[in-house]
Amino acid sequence: MSAAPIAKLVLEDGSVFTGVAFGASAVNVGEVVFHTSCFGYQEILTDPSYKQQLVAMTYTQIGNYGIVDQTDNESDRLHVQGLIVKELSPISSNFRSIETLDDYLKRYNIPGLAGIDTRTLVRKLRVRGIMKGVLCTDQKLVRDDAELVKRATSWTGLVGVDLVDIVGSKKVYAWNENKGEWALPTDNRHPTNFHVVVIDCGVKRSILGNLVQSGFRVTVVPAKTAAEEILALSPDGVFVSNGPGDPAPIHYVQAALRKIIGKKPIFGIGLGHQLLALAMGAGTYKLKLGHRGGQAVQNVATRKVEMTSQSHGFVVDIASLKVCGGEPTHMNLNDHTLEGFRHAVEPAFAVQYHPEASPGPHDGVYLFDCFSEMIRTGKAPTAAQMNEAQKRRNAV
Repeated sequence: MSAAPIAKLVLEDGSVFTGVAFGASAVNVGEVVFHTSCFGYQEILTDPSYKQQLVAMTYTQIGNYGIVDQTDNESDRLHVQGLIVKELSPISSNFRSIETLDDYLKRYNIPGLAGIDTRTLVRKLRVRGIMKGVLCTDQKLVRDDAELVKRATSWTGLVGVDLVDIVGSKKVYAWNENKGEWALPTDNRHPTNFHVVVIDCGVKRSILGNLVQSGFRVTVVPAKTAAEEILALSPDGVFVSNGPGDPAPIHYVQAALRKIIGKKPIFGIGLGHQLLALAMGAGTYKLKLGHRGGQAVQNVATRKVEMTSQSHGFVVDIASLKVCGGEPTHMNLNDHTLEGFRHAVEPAFAVQYHPEASPGPHDGVYLFDCFSEMIRTGKAPTAAQMNEAQKRRNAV
């Protein structure tokens, strides 16, 4: 029996992690990040927010339930550069499974690395911060550490790079699918028929499903769509989606939002949260580690805590936001960074975390109700009003 092919993760500081290869044979460079969710690897792999990243899962065994059909995908393709796990499950036990994680990565030409001590990797990243790296499963190059270090150090990284233009849709389309079998008992309590235009910066399908489930008619437009074209669609509200990387170079979305603020209610999630803040005149900066996985978030008015799902490496600067008319509504309990804000005057609000929570908890689903209410009233919800909306959503 031949030995299992080896694989290596090589970091820009020269660190080398050697394990077993799975997935495709490739040499991929990217930003090495870690994700704390215990499940949801299919959603993570297909989430555009992870473009150009090598994702290490902190949970010890990954692949247990295999891969299901397209219903669990967040987009039509994989966006990660590679997947790093402690142990790749030898079985796929799930009645919905159609293939193994190994076969799935092979099909999309994405490399995987198993058998390394992911705790050591995460500890290193927590001390040094997120680093550039190379994941190599190509057996012709895997033993050339010097070349792999060179590739890692020569990569330009994500700061100042426009990834939205790569992952976003290039056409206008309507989205009609709701959450299907994943709908909650408390969904559709306040049905509406408001028309929402979604600016696609790398939108997750689960976000679109939540909008439809909340009663919205959804039209998705490319990120480079001008404000005049968006307004010509006669939306009742505008939604700015999640997406990958640095928000600063996404000038075209910021320019469109500046013209829409005050004309239409706006709700942003993830990258959309950052882009709305930049459009208002605030600043953003890159985190040492980023937030990927579960995070505790506190409502600033009530001190109530939500467990949230997150996937971002940049955040909004709070001081600059307050200067330009933004009011914080939610804060991260781990590092006290901004997790949500409202415009003090205009109907606009946003959150950094993911209320659609795919994968993750459902504590933030009420925010889609807040969007409906903002469209009805023309006023951005306060932190206290968001808390009341959450109570109504959770009432049995």
